[in-house]
Parts: sequence; C-alpha cells; structure tokens
Amino acid sequence: MMIDQNSRYVSRLTKDTFALVLAGGRGSRLKELTNWRAKPALYFGGKYRIIDFPLSNCINSGIRRVGVLTQYKAHSLVRHLVHGWTHFKKELGEFVEILPASQRYSEDWYLGTADAIYQNLDIIRAERPKYVLVLSGDHIYKMDYGAMLVAHVESGAQMTVSCLEVPIEEAAGAFGVMKVDETNRIVGFEEKPEQPSPIPGQPDLTLASMGNYIFNTDFLFEQLQIDAQTEGSSHDFGNDIIPKVVDHHHVQAFPFRNLETGERAYWRDVGTLDSFWEANMELVSTTPSLDMYDPDWPIWTAQTQLPPAKFVFNSEERRGMAVDSMVSGGCIISGAHIERSLLFSEVRVHSFSSIESTVILPKVDIGRNCKIKNAIIDRGCTVPDNTVIGFDTEQDKKNGFRVSEKGIVLVTRGMLGQPEGYA
Repeated sequence: MMIDQNSRYVSRLTKDTFALVLAGGRGSRLKELTNWRAKPALYFGGKYRIIDFPLSNCINSGIRRVGVLTQYKAHSLVRHLVHGWTHFKKELGEFVEILPASQRYSEDWYLGTADAIYQNLDIIRAERPKYVLVLSGDHIYKMDYGAMLVAHVESGAQMTVSCLEVPIEEAAGAFGVMKVDETNRIVGFEEKPEQPSPIPGQPDLTLASMGNYIFNTDFLFEQLQIDAQTEGSSHDFGNDIIPKVVDHHHVQAFPFRNLETGERAYWRDVGTLDSFWEANMELVSTTPSLDMYDPDWPIWTAQTQLPPAKFVFNSEERRGMAVDSMVSGGCIISGAHIERSLLFSEVRVHSFSSIESTVILPKVDIGRNCKIKNAIIDRGCTVPDNTVIGFDTEQDKKNGFRVSEKGIVLVTRGMLGQPEGYA
C-alpha cells in the first residue's frame, strides 16, 4: 500500500472508531515513582503525563470517541483527565470519558487487559462503532492511527496488531513477538521468546507487539465473550486472545514506521527508572528523536496558568543559568547552574547549587549549595541545603535513596522524611 506522506487519515474510518486506552497499570519496575500514581499518570517531557501521548494521537488522528480505563491508584490520573481532557462536546460525537473498574459484569475488578474491555462491552455497544482501537496507555510515541485503520480495512483482517521492527537480540526475552508470513499476516505469537522468529526476508529483525490493536467490533465482542467463559484464562490480549485467534482468523501485523524515512518510528517504553531517565534526557539533546515542537502534531495536556521561567543573579560566584536543558513555566533558577537537565513546572533551585543530567518533577524546591547529578527528583520534594546526590553511590544508598542498575538515583519525599501522597 502506498501511503501519501502528507495525508492525514481523518475520514469515515476514524469517525467510525471508538478508542479504549488501557491506563490501569501500576508500573512496578518504576519502584517508588509509582507508589502514589498509575504509570500512565507519570510525568514526562517537562509538562506532560504519559497518558497525554496516546490521547493526543487519538485526537490528532481524528478519533474523538475515547474511553480511558483506570484502576490502580487513579486519583492523580483522573484529576489530570478531568482538568485537561473533558472539554469535548458529546453532542458533536466527541468525548474522552473515564471508565473506572466498577464490577459491571462480575464482582471482580479488571483482571487483565481483555477483561477490562469485556467489562465495558455495554458502553462500546451503545456507541455502535465499526472498529475498536485498543491502546496501551503507558508508552511515549507519536502515531497517526488513521494509517493503521486504512491498512486494517484494506487487508480484510478481523484484528490488526501494531508492531515495531526490532533487532532480534533486543527483542529476546523482552517483547511479545509476532510470527508473520510474507504479507505480514500473523501466523503465530510468541510471548517473550529467547529466540524470536525473524521477519521473512529480514533475518536480523522481528516484529514486537506495541500493545495496540484494531478490531472489527463484532469480532472483538465474540472473542471477549469466549475468553470470559474460558476457565484458566488470564484474560489478557497478549497471553490469551492473540495466541488463540491467529490459528483460525485473519490477524494482520502493522509495522509502525516513520512515514518520511521508512525507518522504525520513535517509541519508548519508559517502564524502568533507567529508561524513564534516558527518554527524558533524550529530549534535551540538540535534535531529539521525538519532536515535541511539531505544530502539525501537538501533544495536548492539562496546563496550569503559570508565569514564565525566571533566571536571576549574574555575578561570577552566583549566576542563575541553564544550558542544554528544558525549563518549564513557573520555575525560578536563583543563582544556580543547570546543565543537561529537565525541570518540570514550579521548580525552584536556590543559590550556589549545581544540577547536572537530572530530571526534576513539579513543585520541587532545591536548597542552597546542593550538588545533584544523574538523578530523578520526585514531585514535591524539598531538598535541604548542602545535599549531595549522585556523586557517591554508597552514600546515596546510606541516605535511603534508590540507585538503579545504571546508577540513576531516585529521590522521593518519603526518602527525605517528608509526607507522601498527592502525585
């Protein structure tokens, strides 16, 4: 299929699609960063939350009927959605609705990704869509889902799985992998195999699932009802639905590529402290892989009205400055030096402090004479004067901070002896 690089797939296909974003995951590998928030509510990129990326993709793609399924510690996520994503007009056929686990079909909460959709079948049925787009709510990427819808319909598939073309050594033991034929029809599914099946004609690459699916609505209903009645099922798309349907139904893979270059598109799973830190640090480079400044594909979010960032004092011994960094609204850099760092809104860094290669979440206050590098500072922390973080691993551990496999130091309010909550 030839795709016009300048086309936007806002059409009857997108208008006939209902998107469901799975946003109930904890993200346990992020440790204390998700003690008080679901992974999709985690901050990213200076002013956003992770959930903003799939939601923005939906809106920019012309898919404006969206349900967000919430479960684990959803308060901050719900608050963010209410403040930033509830301004659509239902009478015009557009909405972003919150669908909490509410025991609609059983006495259980959401038991898995497939069960989460199953428990909302009546809501989907009321919208009467031709297609249902199921999205993971915890990945960072920009994608026109219209292109995937076109490919789904043209292929005649009953289900399409969005995939990344990943080197086999990278996918081994890490991703669910699609085994495909020469037409990208899926003929098998492997859950995190040690030896993934290669793409035909590309022996070094395999197709890894992104956790995004398009279904013909009737087919989705049929498979969810079968799964709900299957004893021993974990009620998960990857573990249960896909392996069963590929043998008897037409399931297609959709390789997610950059339409301009034809190469693998940008996609990040920020599911560990190291990957979260690395993906944020990529943004401060001169030409990052993720273009946050693209006016044709804006990332929408809830925004507080804040004053501009401010840098004060300009003497040799005390100069407020930031280089190779991103500094959000409401920040005050008072006689401190910021280098290769990303500061979210309302951060204050006081005189004589030095910050390097650090991600600082909102409303952090860093005292005087602090030295911090290679760190993640969680929302609302007050870092005392003269604190040193990231220079001595053993001392960081003695101070109660968490040090990741790659040496990134996580600091939370609880680790500083300060009250936790409100994420």
